[in-house]
Amino acid sequence: MLDSGMTIEERRERDRAARRQLIVTTSRRIAEAEGWDAVTTRRLSAEIEYSQPVLYKHFSNMEAIAHSVAVEGFRELAESLSNARRGAAEPEHALRRIAHAYIDFAIANPAVYDAMFTRTTTLHFAASDTPPELSAGFAELRAVVAAVADTADADTATETLWAALHGLATLGRSGRLRSGHDSERVNLLAAQFAATGCAAIASPPRTLIAPPDV
Repeated sequence: MLDSGMTIEERRERDRAARRQLIVTTSRRIAEAEGWDAVTTRRLSAEIEYSQPVLYKHFSNMEAIAHSVAVEGFRELAESLSNARRGAAEPEHALRRIAHAYIDFAIANPAVYDAMFTRTTTLHFAASDTPPELSAGFAELRAVVAAVADTADADTATETLWAALHGLATLGRSGRLRSGHDSERVNLLAAQFAATGCAAIASPPRTLIAPPDV
């Protein structure tokens, strides 16, 4: 037993976790500054002064590093959405705040957002082995949807809101939408979703053509 109260094995595990986190943090910093193509084992080895074999002891390949960055991003996104939701007095206000928080996160962390939603990934969404960090973010969106939705299928309504927010984030970041109107678009989405979007999901489709007489 060491003076700190930690066993040798516990200290080794702590140091291993610290090295792993340093690799993830450095990869994220490089990706945000220069893009994911700049994140290579050679570059990481030079940046953090670990040999490439040491890097491979922690991550089998670059995809595994991006995987860890994505999970970290989902945790941070869930925290941002939670803070936004808890700071609202009314459900409609919470929906608007959480929508803005989502877009703000995507804009502030483009490389992380790409790792979460654009790059090829082994992460499984809506599955039994979905990491809790992913489920937490969806749960925050679902909480506000359930509060304003007149529907028994809150999951589908939440997926629809998520898809709309992702579309705004992706199109906005790539310059496909007019600049300077991000806030207006998010406010309109939240207002329309609260007023009509969930009702449309809850209602069965209307028959546009009357069936022929029998």
